[in-house]
Amino acid sequence: MNIVVLVKQVPDSGSERALDSADNTVARASADNVINEMDEYAIEEALTVKESQGGEVTVLTVGPAGATDAIRKALSMGADKAVHVTDDAIHGSCAVQTSAVIAAALSQLEYDLVICGAESTDGQVSVMPALLSERLGVPHLSGARKLTVEGSTLKVERQTDGGFWALEAQTPAIVSTWDTINEPRYPSFKGIMAAKKKPVETKSLADLGVDAGSVGLATATSQVLDFAGRPPKGEGVKVTDEGDGAEKLVGYLASQKIV
Repeated sequence: MNIVVLVKQVPDSGSERALDSADNTVARASADNVINEMDEYAIEEALTVKESQGGEVTVLTVGPAGATDAIRKALSMGADKAVHVTDDAIHGSCAVQTSAVIAAALSQLEYDLVICGAESTDGQVSVMPALLSERLGVPHLSGARKLTVEGSTLKVERQTDGGFWALEAQTPAIVSTWDTINEPRYPSFKGIMAAKKKPVETKSLADLGVDAGSVGLATATSQVLDFAGRPPKGEGVKVTDEGDGAEKLVGYLASQKIV
């Protein structure tokens, strides 16, 4: 089975993140960039399917040159090869534009199954799998907490607040996963060394047949118009207990409509 995993490099959510005041896009150059956490679960699921079904796992990334770090992390976990789409014209692209680029890249690959994380920690729009499903004309099984492959049939348990839904589709298809589906493996030393020799194919928009004028900040369907830093934390309220501390505390909580 040929499996493609979509991987994105994002600013570490555990560190300070910022927007570039020049164009209001994410300041990636100065950020502590890491592989998107949700994508690690997608990688693990792809490797699990490969181990049970055979085949190979290809990592697909759209991003600047520095995104190779995320690619190498995925390869060190066990993926076989990677495709890196990088082009200066992509900078500032919205989700709709990015989906056109990814769909064009996928159209040049042989795949039975595309697995991706349900969302990225920088955008959190959670629409990429559905956009790709529409563009490619293949089924999308979303929110998977469990994936079962039986020949060309995919069965998914979709996470819900009250339990799960049972979904089924035929390959080729797209499956988006949550962090409840598995526990990603740590790259071994052997895997890290092997990743350095695995093939990474770099492609531009021209290689994909995508018009550079159709992507980028200038023609994006959504843009950040303005932003402001988080306001400083306000001064707290001190309650002095003079025998009526409990009453004062309850009164304050009531004034804030907490109780």
